[in-house]
Amino acid sequence: MKVTKKILVVVESIDVDDSSGSKGRVALITNLITIGYNLKVYHYTQKNINIVGADCMAISERKWNILYVLSRTQRVFTRWTGININPLIERFFGFSFTFLNDVKSIVKALKHETNFEPDLVLTLSKGMSYRPHSALLKLTKFHDKWMAYVHDPYPYHYYPIPYKWTEPGYKIKENFFREVADKAKFSVFPSKLLMEWMGGYYPNFLNTGLVIPHQNNSSKIPNTNLILPDFFDATKFNILHAGSLIGGRSPKGLISAFKMFIEGDQTIKKESRLILIGNNSYYKEWIDNEVKGVGEIIVIGENLPFDLVYELQHLVTVNVILEANTAINPFLPGKFPHCVNAKKPILALTSQNSELMRLLGSEYEIWSNPDDEYKIVSILNQLYSKWKENPKLLKLERSDLEEYLSIKNLKNSIESILETSI
Repeated sequence: MKVTKKILVVVESIDVDDSSGSKGRVALITNLITIGYNLKVYHYTQKNINIVGADCMAISERKWNILYVLSRTQRVFTRWTGININPLIERFFGFSFTFLNDVKSIVKALKHETNFEPDLVLTLSKGMSYRPHSALLKLTKFHDKWMAYVHDPYPYHYYPIPYKWTEPGYKIKENFFREVADKAKFSVFPSKLLMEWMGGYYPNFLNTGLVIPHQNNSSKIPNTNLILPDFFDATKFNILHAGSLIGGRSPKGLISAFKMFIEGDQTIKKESRLILIGNNSYYKEWIDNEVKGVGEIIVIGENLPFDLVYELQHLVTVNVILEANTAINPFLPGKFPHCVNAKKPILALTSQNSELMRLLGSEYEIWSNPDDEYKIVSILNQLYSKWKENPKLLKLERSDLEEYLSIKNLKNSIESILETSI
């Protein structure tokens, strides 16, 4: 009789609407459940959220201790004075008082766990937090079963240009992550290039690492009962970029190219729409000026519910994945599996040396440097011509990518880890 393997998951958040990172982590958890593993999920969402098929435990924040009092005092001071002293705190301690208290809260919760004997302990985070990883460093009993998921470079100054920024306390952060690299038995990365990139700073990642790409939630299907927003017209040639426009991820090439694409032909102008959904505060002033009076460009400067965006990705003509204009993009964009699942052409605006292009392949033609307006215009003209001929011609038929992102591939990867840990 086959024994069901147990996985203890320690995750920052399981609220799919709070970030693209949380969407990806929940998709991974859901797929592990689908495979048949027994999961217990400790999460620091600060909400009572459950995932069907898992035993979910909400971790409470420790209160009325010195770190809690200091963190709240700092917040009140900042609110009253407008002075942010957190950079000074991090310069000395490496992390904020809130971070340190959160880590202790996670450690406290896990120390009380005595009934669940895991075969594997998986830490998942989002953004630049890595609180679960810091907590696991303090729980040595789990180190021989620990699988640390590294979703982005850490610390910030290990990001490639133009993202690079040196944080206060960066040396302490470096030492923290070196400990993660050295003490976790396994490390997991969503992209091959990211694993190699981080291995250049922390060599042990090259010994312990494997690649598990971002997942499509196996239980997630487009919700056809959703009320679609008024701005969307399914009869148009719709080009969608869904995602935050963080600094470095400039939409200038895309927007300028789209304006060039529609300005020479009234039919194209009437039939085409560029839709941008997601926080755009970094570029807001430029975008507002550039799209003023251009009704064919629809800008929603905030994140919309995941279900709605997921449905739109399946309904539009073309999905855009936009990355920085840089020598290397080692990230696998979180929206990549959603776009593959939508089976619509992906307009890849990225550098040639990127994980996205590694997966799409050297023969993939619908890609451009994000700043090459004329090439983007040429691609849009080609896609529009095919759409006019027959919209059904515009399909992303990539069974290789579907296999790469599949539950079968995930199962094989996890089984290889479990066999090593026995």
